[in-house]
Amino acid sequence: MSSVSIQPHLYQLVVAALEKCSNLNHLKQLQGFLISHGHSQTQFFAFKLVRFCNLTLTDLCYARYIFDNLTSPNVYLYTAMITAYAAYPDPKAAFLLYRNMVRHGAIRPNHFIYPHVLKSCPDVLGSNATKMVHTQVLKSGFGRYPVVQTAIVDSYSRFSSVIGNARQMFDEMVERSVVSWTAMISGYARLGNFDSAIELFESMPERDVPAWNALIAGCAQNGFFCEAIWLFKKMVSLALEGNNNDRENKPNKTTLASALSACGNTGMLHLGKWIHGYVFKTYPGQDSFISNALLDMYGKCGNLKVARRVFDMITLKSLTSWNSLINCLALHGHSGSAIDLFAELVQCGDGVKPDEVTFVGVLNACTHGGLVEKGYSYFEMMRRDYDIEPQIEHFGCLIDLLGRAGRFEEAMEVVRGMNIEPDEVVWGSLLNACKIHGRSDLAEYSVKKLIEMDPKNGGYRIMLANIYAELGKWDEVRKVRKLLKEKNAYKTPGCSWIEVDNQENEDLHQIGAFSTFHAIGDRLIAIYQMRKSNHKRIIKLYRASPSSCTVFFETIDNISKTEGQQLEAIK
Repeated sequence: MSSVSIQPHLYQLVVAALEKCSNLNHLKQLQGFLISHGHSQTQFFAFKLVRFCNLTLTDLCYARYIFDNLTSPNVYLYTAMITAYAAYPDPKAAFLLYRNMVRHGAIRPNHFIYPHVLKSCPDVLGSNATKMVHTQVLKSGFGRYPVVQTAIVDSYSRFSSVIGNARQMFDEMVERSVVSWTAMISGYARLGNFDSAIELFESMPERDVPAWNALIAGCAQNGFFCEAIWLFKKMVSLALEGNNNDRENKPNKTTLASALSACGNTGMLHLGKWIHGYVFKTYPGQDSFISNALLDMYGKCGNLKVARRVFDMITLKSLTSWNSLINCLALHGHSGSAIDLFAELVQCGDGVKPDEVTFVGVLNACTHGGLVEKGYSYFEMMRRDYDIEPQIEHFGCLIDLLGRAGRFEEAMEVVRGMNIEPDEVVWGSLLNACKIHGRSDLAEYSVKKLIEMDPKNGGYRIMLANIYAELGKWDEVRKVRKLLKEKNAYKTPGCSWIEVDNQENEDLHQIGAFSTFHAIGDRLIAIYQMRKSNHKRIIKLYRASPSSCTVFFETIDNISKTEGQQLEAIK
């Protein structure tokens, strides 16, 4: 601490000056004033300047400059800098500054520092960093502070290997806040352990919206879309009809974004529209976060007109908005529209620049449209104009584009020139192109590479067998089928999502291969058999009298009416 005393009028002057400070130049003038009055090392004023840099100006570089020019920063200055780095986020800088603090030994960390350090651990050294900081927490005597315990639970719960440590700490806590419960539930949900997450959630003394969000978001992020939608419906139902505590837990923007993500990934357009109506009533103003979620949902469900309308209504379009629409247009084969939208983005002049995700969408658009030369030009543009190094997704798109066009030599040149090890996406794209063009030689090579990566996946060998079958190489087909049995390989079964509306409520059903045991399986089989029978009747009728068009279409009309009655009976 500086030996220069702080005069009351000087304190008031600095506080008043900071209130009027609006940019870094003003702050530098104030700092110069303090230095000229002998307060260059006064910890109190340094703390004020550092906090102002971090919170108001968000200039961490200059805050660190002030910090580094102090002879012996106190614990509050360390706390201010570490907190800022953790929130920025720059986890590496937060952890390194904490490590320097511990190594010097002159300043002991307080219980305010540890939660921010623990937040940065998962991104630096993984669970080992958490274990190290946990040990230091116990040595420093802060092991029983609830806020520190909650941070330890949250840090451990990000790794499946030490989720048991998180649960042990949670069980040992004497005072469990809603935040502690949410941290543990979020950890289970994030790792896909939904049985434990729901069990813990059900045993919460009082649930809050963040706890619901942790569970719903965890389901959506791990691909458990049915569960996410079911939980969302339950939350809404309890908010309308539950007890006083449940009625306070109304969906917020985070909840709605997670639910919309689940709707988009399952094609539940009806529920997505209901959520849109709820958003319109609850958040009448413009909100880019929700707008982007709606845009993504409509786009993935194939309602591109509404997706474009939502996009056009967003006043300040972020890169997320542009990327969502470009990728959705590409996904549904609207290559020209996706490329035109990319051109709009480049020319918009709002300071928004394309990133890696943007170019994945544009390259996908070129693939769907068979635009090989354009694809090449965008691939080069990414590196030349935006200094974006191609990732595995970009290489996969380019190889898929070349393969679909039958340009296998060029595709293999790209594979050989990659600075990243080719993965399943690359070899899978090449294998799919081989199927289109009947290239069994290259298909064999691709399958060999894929089997090296995933020996138990029989899907690749099945595709190779199908290629042989189309080429009439039946001996090769038998060899591949024999290998499948010998290797005990599996194939991930395909599935479809079916939204069933029965007037009172609606449910989402996942129907996989051989799903005869499903609750609505019998009805689906009956509908399929009926359609198949009617289709055969139509073909037989056409073959018997192809010239009698009037009679033919009248008969089809009668079959359609009968089919409608049969469908009602099945339902």
